Amino acid sequence: MLRLSMLHAASAPGLCLSYPRNIRHPCYLKTPSVKTRHSVRCSVSQTSNGAKVEYTPWLIVGLGNPGNKYHGTRHNVGFEIIDSLSRAEGIKMNTIQSKALIGIGSIGEVPILLAKPQTYMNFSGESVGPLAAYYQVPLRHILLVYDETSLPNGVLKLQPKGGHGHHNGLKNVMGHLDGCSAFPRLAVGIGNPPGTMDLRAFLLQKFSSVERKQIDASLEQGVVAIRTVVLRGFDQHVNRFNLGQKYKYHKV
Repeated sequence: MLRLSMLHAASAPGLCLSYPRNIRHPCYLKTPSVKTRHSVRCSVSQTSNGAKVEYTPWLIVGLGNPGNKYHGTRHNVGFEIIDSLSRAEGIKMNTIQSKALIGIGSIGEVPILLAKPQTYMNFSGESVGPLAAYYQVPLRHILLVYDETSLPNGVLKLQPKGGHGHHNGLKNVMGHLDGCSAFPRLAVGIGNPPGTMDLRAFLLQKFSSVERKQIDASLEQGVVAIRTVVLRGFDQHVNRFNLGQKYKYHKV
C-alpha cells in the first residue's frame, strides 16, 4: 500500500520512480534494520541524446513535538516549516512510517520526502535514522529543520553540516546516524529566554504577537531556502541568503 501511495504522490508529468535492487547502504549505517530497501529515484528523459537524468531524493525533516498542546510553541517551528512546504508544493502529509508523519512529492523534478517525527523532540532520531535507511537517502541529502536559541527570533541560517549545539533533538538524530553530523540543516531563530527564565519553559511557550509575525515571515523564507538548496545545492545563493538573514532586522 505504501509503495502505491508513494508512486501516486510523487508522480508528475515526465517523472517516474524506480527502486534499484542492488544498492549499498549509507556509510553511516552499521547494521541494516530491515531486509528490504527502497530508493526513491526520479528519472527524466530530457537530454538531447535520450539519456536519463537521475535525481537523488531529499529527506526533509522538521523537528518538534506532536499534539495540540505543543502547536505554535517555539520548539515546534521545525514542524511549521514542513507544514508550509507541504502546502506550497501540494504534498499531502497523510502516512505514518517509522514513527513519523510523512509525505512524498517533489520540488521541480527532484523527489522529496517530508517528515515530522511523532516521537517527541528528544527521540527524533528514532524516525530519521530508519527513514534514511529505508529510502536509501545519502547523508548529504538529509535536511533537518529545527529551532535555534542562538539566533534572533525569525532569523534563519542554512548550513551544509555542523554540531548539535546542545539541541537534544539534533543530538538524538546524530546518534541514530552513527554519530555523523555532516548533513544539511536549516536553523530557525527563536531567541534566548529573558532574564532567568527556565529554558524548557521558554521552548514550550508560544510567541508574542510581534514574534509571531517574524516567525510567519521566516516560514515563507524557509520554504524558498529549502527549494534553493534542493534545486541548486549549497552555492553562492545560500551564502547571500545567510548574510541577508543575519542583518535583516538591523536598522541603518
